[in-house]
Amino acid sequence: MPKHTLKQLVPSPARVREIKALGILGEWIYQTNLWHINRYSASMAFFIGLFVAFIPLPGQMIIAALLAILVRCNLPLAVGLIWITNPLTMPAVYYLAYRVGALLIDVPVQFVRFQLSWEWVGSSLGAIWEPFLLGCLVCGLFFGSLGYFVISMLWRWRVASHWKQRKLRRQARAAAAGAAEVSSPPGEG
Repeated sequence: MPKHTLKQLVPSPARVREIKALGILGEWIYQTNLWHINRYSASMAFFIGLFVAFIPLPGQMIIAALLAILVRCNLPLAVGLIWITNPLTMPAVYYLAYRVGALLIDVPVQFVRFQLSWEWVGSSLGAIWEPFLLGCLVCGLFFGSLGYFVISMLWRWRVASHWKQRKLRRQARAAAAGAAEVSSPPGEG
């Protein structure tokens, strides 16, 4: 993934400093290594963001931020990626995780009608929690690893492509300079 594209998507530390509510966190969140974009920081941020997106707990942004600080990867990218599981996508994502977990521990998939109530949590979630949590862990590790390797490979491919183009431009300039020397009359060069 190109560095310039990621820089456009990620807010700068100066822009984040303008948010007064973040002042309670102190200066440590403005460390340059948490905002720098390179292959490692982008790849690890994708791993953390996608992994944490599958954790079925409130406070995913805090978890992603703490993990990003711990492994010294791009903080805003890791925190932003957890929004893959938002109120619109959450049912589909967590149903996929439940299906994967049920497949792995070989239990029949139950039809569960979701309701936002404590009664539902006590009755329905108790019956499906094992495959659901296992599926969340497996899907988080799978998609996090996939994101890590895809971003890492895209980064390497992009850098190699730039180096190859650069080499071809140098060769073309050298060939043009050599042709200009050969075609100039003696005494003018």
